[in-house]
Amino acid sequence: MDIGTHLYTLFRGLLVGTDSQGNRYYKAKCWKPAAGSLRREKRWVIFKGDKESSRVPAEWHAWLHATSDSPLTPDPAKSWQREHQSNKTGSAHAYLPPGHDLMGGKREKASGDYQPWQPN
Repeated sequence: MDIGTHLYTLFRGLLVGTDSQGNRYYKAKCWKPAAGSLRREKRWVIFKGDKESSRVPAEWHAWLHATSDSPLTPDPAKSWQREHQSNKTGSAHAYLPPGHDLMGGKREKASGDYQPWQPN
């Protein structure tokens, strides 16, 4: 967290809650919309650990984007659900499909495979 966000949170932030990962969610202390104003209440998150937006649970995502007035109650985990994994894009663990240049650049032929256009 940078110093500006820290100071803003210290003086103008009101803690709304935390999630299972330890991320803290805030809103502006003294926010009153003007009559007929389309401005929304200021809401933000202070991440515990890596600053990665994919670590915001669905119930808090809805609250952050003003879809709901209060955080939704999390549903109990289903037996088929996996534990959250961080976004691997750009890392050595990123998914590379068969035929990707970094995976050798060759893939198996498929039925009805692509035929490049050849000029006459």
